[in-house]
Amino acid sequence: MKFVGVKLIKFLDNYIGTLVILALSLFSRKPKKLSYKNILVIQLWGIGETLLTFPAISALRKKFPKSDITVLVTGRVYDTFSGLKFIDHIKIVKMSPFDILAYSLKSFRKFDLVVDFEEYLNISSIISFFVGKERLGYSNRIRRALTTKSVAYNDQQHVVETHLDLVRLVGADAKPKKLISPYIDNKDKEQVNAMLNKLGIGSDDIIIGMAPGAAESARSRMWPLERYGKVAEDLAGRYNAKIIFVGGPDEFLAVQELKNGLDDKKIINLAGKTSIKQLFCLIGKCSIFIGNDSGPMHIAASMGVRTIGLFGPNLPLRWRPFGKDNISIFKGSLCKYCPCINVHLGVVPECYYGSNKCMTAITVEEVVNAARRLVKK
Repeated sequence: MKFVGVKLIKFLDNYIGTLVILALSLFSRKPKKLSYKNILVIQLWGIGETLLTFPAISALRKKFPKSDITVLVTGRVYDTFSGLKFIDHIKIVKMSPFDILAYSLKSFRKFDLVVDFEEYLNISSIISFFVGKERLGYSNRIRRALTTKSVAYNDQQHVVETHLDLVRLVGADAKPKKLISPYIDNKDKEQVNAMLNKLGIGSDDIIIGMAPGAAESARSRMWPLERYGKVAEDLAGRYNAKIIFVGGPDEFLAVQELKNGLDDKKIINLAGKTSIKQLFCLIGKCSIFIGNDSGPMHIAASMGVRTIGLFGPNLPLRWRPFGKDNISIFKGSLCKYCPCINVHLGVVPECYYGSNKCMTAITVEEVVNAARRLVKK
């Protein structure tokens, strides 16, 4: 989904969605006590945040083992959910008014319980209103008018805990120490193994993954690409490691240009060369992983890889790579806007100053030293 499309969706969601919610709120009623035979979970996009919902959805499954659990997604996160044992069905909806209306009417009051993990979008709460008898959601913004139970979005804790706050409203709970890994089938594992063999990478090699990109909606989260190159050269030489760069297809050329300027042939560019499932598997092969505050960083944490996350516009308090031994590098509030990214408020700007000084303040030496600490473990 291109950035222009994302901006248009957010614009329509904010202005048209607000009017729709005001109208529907006149008909919102709290249901009688229900048994939750059919549960719908809404998590529309964002691979990283999707992974952070897994502990909460798993807690729902443990609380209601006989319930039928469906997740409603857009196509971009379908593969992230597919194959999970604590989910029964996955339903894809396109982010167009026609498709959303068609799904909402077709599934009218089909679900006894809807859990809306979207912290900002109005459209998810509108879908919840039509398809759900009881509806859980966050109480920030006007969308709370369509919920039957809500909880404040706590931005002073990790998002994993914030999502768990939602399902705690119906008695589901968990105390996770690590993320749940996405499902990867044998075919994808075999294809990744074949890819690595072709590149001359064996099971005894130290593999260090790097993700220098970020989602199109917030490029200011990116640490300078040339610094990734310096870290790659250092670690490749220091540990005789293979450095694999990953990312989207639009990042391949930039990484390739960087690679061509480096002397070490141990640096490999696989940006845009894998499917999502293969990316999960590939990152899972890494000894350590270094990335900006983005989806691949959360993938690494979910795969149990020791992860270094680089933060500036967003707070590691909320979005750090979840799990023991992972490291977040954050230089603190270097401008009056920090944190300038607040997803739950719908605020995802580029740097107000254009300098990205919160990211450029992170030095190559700091990242190398963090990597050395993880390698020693």
